[in-house]
Amino acid sequence: MAIRAKLTTEQDLKADRSPKAGEKPKREISDEEKAKRKERVAAAKDALARSVGVKGEHVATARASLKLYLQRLNEPRQPDDAQFEALLEAPFKVPPKKKTNDRRF
Repeated sequence: MAIRAKLTTEQDLKADRSPKAGEKPKREISDEEKAKRKERVAAAKDALARSVGVKGEHVATARASLKLYLQRLNEPRQPDDAQFEALLEAPFKVPPKKKTNDRRF
């Protein structure tokens, strides 16, 4: 007995490409968003490269947050412009010292 190959129709192919139940459709990214993303990636990589020789306790956490930003580029929630600028400045800006309640002289 010969085995016949199943022929797929054009409708079957379209059904395979359509989103399944419970899946989100692919998000379309505009050219403006792509350009903004490229600028942000370049700025984040530049900040990482410049912060290599910087010393301080705050530098390691700031560099880790920049790396985490680069890893999570495709996630829907991205920081706004003010948060992103703070993220870029973090390795170079020394945080203010904490005040203590110690009043000894």
